[in-house]
Amino acid sequence: MHISRMAPEVATPRVVARTAGLLTAMGGVAAVGLTVGTPGGLDHLHPAVTGLGPFTTLLGLAVIRWGHRVPRGFFQALLLLGVVGIGVFAHHAPTSDGAVAVLALSAFSAMVAFLFFPLLWALGFLAEMLLIGTVVVVLRGDVPVGTAVVLAVLVLGSAGAVGVLARRAASAGQDALTGPVNRRGFDESLDGAVRTALRTGEPLSAALFDLDHFKAVNDSQGHAAGDEMLRAVAAAWQPLLPRGAVLARHGGDEFSLLLPGADGGRALAVAESLRAALPDIGTSVGVAQMALGDSPSDLMRRADAALYRVKSLGRGRSELDIEGQTPLARDLAAALAAGRSGGLSVHLQPVVTPADGGLVGVEALVRWVHPERGPLPPSEFVPVAEREGLVGALGAFVWTAACEDARTLSAATGRPLFLSVNVSGLELDDPGFPDRVLATLAATGWPAERTVVEVTESLVEAETARSVRALQELREHGLRVAIDDFGTGYSALARLDTLPTDYLKLDGSFVSAITTSTRRARLLRSVMALADALELVLVAEGVETEEQARVLAALGCPLAQGYLFGRPRPVAELVAELAPVPAG
Repeated sequence: MHISRMAPEVATPRVVARTAGLLTAMGGVAAVGLTVGTPGGLDHLHPAVTGLGPFTTLLGLAVIRWGHRVPRGFFQALLLLGVVGIGVFAHHAPTSDGAVAVLALSAFSAMVAFLFFPLLWALGFLAEMLLIGTVVVVLRGDVPVGTAVVLAVLVLGSAGAVGVLARRAASAGQDALTGPVNRRGFDESLDGAVRTALRTGEPLSAALFDLDHFKAVNDSQGHAAGDEMLRAVAAAWQPLLPRGAVLARHGGDEFSLLLPGADGGRALAVAESLRAALPDIGTSVGVAQMALGDSPSDLMRRADAALYRVKSLGRGRSELDIEGQTPLARDLAAALAAGRSGGLSVHLQPVVTPADGGLVGVEALVRWVHPERGPLPPSEFVPVAEREGLVGALGAFVWTAACEDARTLSAATGRPLFLSVNVSGLELDDPGFPDRVLATLAATGWPAERTVVEVTESLVEAETARSVRALQELREHGLRVAIDDFGTGYSALARLDTLPTDYLKLDGSFVSAITTSTRRARLLRSVMALADALELVLVAEGVETEEQARVLAALGCPLAQGYLFGRPRPVAELVAELAPVPAG
């Protein structure tokens, strides 16, 4: 059951179990004492009723020992049956004094109900107690009305006092402004969750959220606007939390999230879903999974370290702490930290004019030589980067290395080449992405007007307003945009007139059939006419044979790339192969 629905939530499952078990056992002991201490009590009671006391005592002891492992609904059922048992025992008590004493045990149940359960549940239990007590008093007929009233006042008074204290204690762990628990309440939940994770071996993750530029909102619009933003954030996130999650406001603009049972990858996905729920509020998130030997403070320290890295690299994204990542992700993170010396590099694939094979541009493709496993394909490590919060760092490396290598190649050959760089959806959805790209271009000296941002057709199909704004902003600064793998989907066709697009890269599977299918060749001519009508440049990918190149040239295809014209290679090899263009 979700923590926010279990008010007042003043105890961990272990404390709930021990308290409920202790009161249950005490009630059982009292019932045994009443039975044994009443003259002739054993002779007047049915054996089943006589056994209620010992059974209740043993049940209470069992709950103390193992009750923390069962759902909280078990305790609700226990209270329900316990009150019925009290009524049965009181009805069969050999004396009226004994019946009153047994009914007085209802106060224990009332305390437990108001300590650990929602107000409506507790009131329901209280109504059940009073109803059963009234029925017992009426059926017996030997309990004075005054005594019954005093008994009812005892139950109501104890229940009310405990309820007030419980809710006062609960409010001490709740953030008064936003509603979720505060730092104190989170720390209590964290301690219990760590103990449970250590005992059961289940994963445990935590996340720290920071609202980007919150101080600017307070300074420009006033603290009332800042408070309203905090309330809106909490209200938007609460319904999206997984079962068992604990959301807290640590203070200021920082929120924390505890995710029992979730590993780092799942926690990162949850963090991203919460960020996506606030498209107009930039959010930076650090995520960590509890590692072997971690204390509660260790777990939060690593989440805070991940958050610090996010904010230092431009904000507006999520990152998973290295210690909570898979071995391959840890190796990739280490490689990114080392840069080119960590085995990462960029290879450049030529883009040519198919009529004469003249080099006009290059596409940058990331490569990684793992220290133990050797060269790994991008299809293996790029998804790891996207899944485990490393895609921002990987993208930053690719952009820097690609711009440096393209500048080297262009200078060595004397060709005004353009550079094409692939961008993932996670990068494009990062609010700080355009600024980082422009900063990289400025730092490396590579011109924006000779830079192309490649996005896949599948990414276009799932376009978001933020992604489109990022592409538009980059185009305003002189960059161009290409839709990669065009021809493998359908929805992009309807958006070609509205998306900020300059190039269409025709998928290689389409090109491979142009020499064997006249219909495919006619279709290619139609696609070229469409591109011309929209003032887009068509790039044919996957050209592997001379015949394919001749067909493309005959059809007037402006640009092409593929193994026929050159495989992706390090810049040094291209520089050595390509002769400089004579100065005009």
